[in-house]
Amino acid sequence: MNKGLLLRFASLAEIFMPMIIFLVVLFIGFIVKKIIFNRLSHWAKKTSSQLDDIVVQAAKSPFMVLCLILALYFALQFSKLPENIVHLMSKSILILGIISVVLALANLLSGLIKFYASRIDSALPVTSLTQNIARIFVFSIGALIILNSLGISITPILATLGVGGLAVALALQDTLSNLFAGFHITVAKQIRVGDYIKLETGEEGYVVDINWRSTEIKMLPNNIVLIPNDKLNKAIVTNYYLPDKEMAVLVDLGVHYKSDLEKVERITCEVAKSVMIEINGGVAYFEPFIRYNTFGDSSIKFTVILRVKEFVDQYLIKHEFIKRLHKRYIQEGINIPYPIRAINYEQEKIA
Repeated sequence: MNKGLLLRFASLAEIFMPMIIFLVVLFIGFIVKKIIFNRLSHWAKKTSSQLDDIVVQAAKSPFMVLCLILALYFALQFSKLPENIVHLMSKSILILGIISVVLALANLLSGLIKFYASRIDSALPVTSLTQNIARIFVFSIGALIILNSLGISITPILATLGVGGLAVALALQDTLSNLFAGFHITVAKQIRVGDYIKLETGEEGYVVDINWRSTEIKMLPNNIVLIPNDKLNKAIVTNYYLPDKEMAVLVDLGVHYKSDLEKVERITCEVAKSVMIEINGGVAYFEPFIRYNTFGDSSIKFTVILRVKEFVDQYLIKHEFIKRLHKRYIQEGINIPYPIRAINYEQEKIA
């Protein structure tokens, strides 16, 4: 009786021991991950360089995959599974190992691209398209390594992909057109993430992202406009951030024909200069100026040239300038006439 119980206990141990070892190793790995990465993250935050933060973040995701590999390995050591199943499990462990390395490399490459692109002006700009291309490249190499480790020849696969790629390209012309247009936009850097642009069709706003299909533009009313990359690549676009963010702001005005134009110019420039210095968004070192341009129906018209740090600053600058100029004109007795038409009766009689 005791012998039968021992045999039954031994058989149960053979079944459950590998499972228990698997769960224990996995649990220990989870605890170790919490302890190690908390300390590493705390240490990385204290350093001035961001590279260590990128490495820690890149290693965090695949660490549990490595723990899973160790758990499977130790469980197999205590199991009495058939040889074919053990062989299959060994292949699975190898595949998981390759996947963990690929994940780590993909995260690391993506982080490095983002880091160096923000520091080097000539680097490839950071968009979801560039980061996804880097990930796809790493994952593709990882997939080929996995197939090769399984004993599957990759040469016929590559040949098939070459032939099939032509058919796919014909079927996905629009998708591929947007993909390559997005890549061209990113590399050319004529439209960059963060730029304020305006299309010939009227849409305008900040470029939020350039992905594989479309470019996202956040308009000032807080709406998102999605523009297919192919259409954006062919459109006439005004980029208000090129060659730099600073831009001129033109304000059209008019004064009475009896006004002292020298005085008008002096007063207007004084008000404009105070706005440039005192209001956020104005370029303090810029000297505003005016240019008289035409004799209008009811006034002598001119344009005031101001300068702002970026596109959206013009609204506050115009607002403050018009308020202050109106008040100053009243104080100085400078008249801005209403639009009127005068009929010269004497001239009409002669005609």
